[in-house]
Amino acid sequence: MNNMNIIVQCSFFVLLFDLISSNQDAVSYSSTFKLVNQQSGDRLHSHEVKYGSGSGQQSVTGSPDATDVNSYWQVHGENCQRGSPIKCDSIIRLLHVATRKNLHSHDFASPLSYNQEVSASDEGGIGDEGDMWKVICSNENDYWLRKDGIRLKHVATDKYLHLTGDTYGRPIHGQKEISCYPNANNQNLWKVDAGVYVRPSSEPQLSIPNNEFNAHSQSIYTDHVDYEL
Repeated sequence: MNNMNIIVQCSFFVLLFDLISSNQDAVSYSSTFKLVNQQSGDRLHSHEVKYGSGSGQQSVTGSPDATDVNSYWQVHGENCQRGSPIKCDSIIRLLHVATRKNLHSHDFASPLSYNQEVSASDEGGIGDEGDMWKVICSNENDYWLRKDGIRLKHVATDKYLHLTGDTYGRPIHGQKEISCYPNANNQNLWKVDAGVYVRPSSEPQLSIPNNEFNAHSQSIYTDHVDYEL
């Protein structure tokens, strides 16, 4: 075997290793996780508290509480295989696990900044075009990798999921406003955190503190899990 053949084969195996590694580190369809805003450290959150203005739908906020189970979201796509890695620029829906409503936006004004309102809507995850978000990767990757920040661009209005920094009073004191904003900046950069990441083999990979998962596993996932240390 000449040197050129050896170089070609080595290059092939390096490329194959990088592809396999990227797929294993990618966020996959049907995974459940928290999304952390990279500017503030707050988690994308929802609860059964409705807006007092605008649409009157279920509110979506940024929560500083790292242990709150109301910050879990499950990712879905159209005609996508469970556990398959999510490519950059894919169109997804995010289902709020606790209330079974989709992350949603529309042309109502948000209550504090008067940007575009973000809500949780559509009982049981049956939604409409207002629930569709495009995954915008921040690095030059083929897939949405867990280690990288991403932006979520609302398909219908072409605006980014954004944390304004404006803070609510009662009854959700200390939580921050989530809205949609027309320009990309550090306040609309997000990264996945604790979660159950489903593999193509149908076995989810766990990345949640053990005590938190054990207390709430029935509301997140009932399959066998592998503990990721």
